[in-house]
Formats: sequence, structure tokens, C-alpha cells
Amino acid sequence: MKLKLISLVLIALLAILQYPLWFGKGGLMRVHELNRQVAEQKSVNESLRLRNQQMEGDVRSLSDGVEAVEERARNDFGMVKNGEVYIQLVQPDTSKSNANPSASKPSSADPKPAQ
Repeated sequence: MKLKLISLVLIALLAILQYPLWFGKGGLMRVHELNRQVAEQKSVNESLRLRNQQMEGDVRSLSDGVEAVEERARNDFGMVKNGEVYIQLVQPDTSKSNANPSASKPSSADPKPAQ
């Protein structure tokens, strides 16, 4: 009987000591969650690092050469040099030509124009 009581007390003590390991502030579940957050942040940092490298290249090319400034002015602002002619080709809108042809004809319910 005494041996049973001692073993139950030891098992209860072991369970009490295990609780902080699994569910406490520095427990395994918290460590797993923090590792997941670190992996996610590393992914975000990598994408931002690539974006920064691209922007750094843009800044370098804009500060070093006139060609990059001209290209940016042409593409972003539609600017042209003196003596150049800007021609814009527009595709015809095919959705209007497929519209209901009877819509342009007056219907019989329309009042007749005064003569």
C-alpha cells in the first residue's frame, strides 16, 4: 500500500514537472511556433532583399546614365525629344461592332418625328 502511494506521488510529480516543458513559456509548443514564425519571416526578408537589389540597380542606372533617365521619361511620362513625332496605334473596339443592330433602328413604339 505504501509503495503504491509513493509511486502515485512520483507519477503526479513527474506530470507536474512535465507541464512547463510542453505548455509553459519556453515549452516545446512555443518553440515550434517560433520556428515557424522565423521561417516565414526569412521568406519575407528574402523577397524584400530581392526587391531592394532591383531598386538599388535602378538607382545606380538612373544616377550613372542618361539613357535610363530617357527611358523612364518615355515609358512613365510619355515624353518625347524635340523633333520626334509620337504615333499611337489604337486597336479598334470590336465589342461595339457586335452590338445589337436593331438598337440603332427606331422601333414602331417610338413616336414619329414632327414634319
